[in-house]
Amino acid sequence: MSEAPTRPSEGGAEGAPPASPVRQMSLWAPPRSTRHTAARRRRGRVVAIAAAAVVLLGGAGAAAYWGLASGPDEEEASGASVPDSFAGSWRGEMSQQDASGAHVTDWGAEVRLESGEERGSSEWYTLNCRGSLTLSERTGEGFVFDYVETYDPDDRCVDSSVLHLSPGAAEGTLEARWEAVSHDGTEMVSTGTLR
Repeated sequence: MSEAPTRPSEGGAEGAPPASPVRQMSLWAPPRSTRHTAARRRRGRVVAIAAAAVVLLGGAGAAAYWGLASGPDEEEASGASVPDSFAGSWRGEMSQQDASGAHVTDWGAEVRLESGEERGSSEWYTLNCRGSLTLSERTGEGFVFDYVETYDPDDRCVDSSVLHLSPGAAEGTLEARWEAVSHDGTEMVSTGTLR
C-alpha cells in the first residue's frame, strides 16, 4: 500500500503540527486607495452648493409669489397678534343660515382672546362644543381665525371653520362671522354681535 504524500510542515521540525492558514491571514480589511478621494470631495461640495442654491432660489421665488399674490388690503398674520381692542372674553348669539339664506338655528358663542397672542379659544355653549382659534390673517381693521374643534361629545358641531372678527358698530362690540361646511357638505354662515 502506498501512502498519500504529505506536505512538509513549516518550521522544519518533523512531527510538528502544520501552520494554520488562518494565522497567516489578516482579519482587517486592506487600506483603501486615496487616489480618487480629492475628486470625490470636490464633487460632493459642488452638489451641496448646487442644492443650497436651488433651495434659496426656490424660497425666494415662493416668497415673491406670496408677496405679490396677497391683495392690497390684506396683511399676512405672520408677526401679527391680537391687539388690546380685541383682547378679552366676548359673548353673543349667532344666527346660522345655509347657502340659500334659510335660517337653520341660533346658538351662543364665547370667544376668548389675549392681547399679543396669536391663539385663542372658543366655546359654542348652547351646542356643548369647544375649539381652538389660530390667527391666520389680518384684513383692514379685522382679523381672521382658523377654528379647530377640540371638544364635541355629541358630534353636533363642525370640525373646523373660519371666524372673521371686526370692530362692531357700537363701542365695546365685535361683529363675528363664522363660515363652515357641515358634516353633510352644506355651506353654513353664522353671524352675530359679540359683547
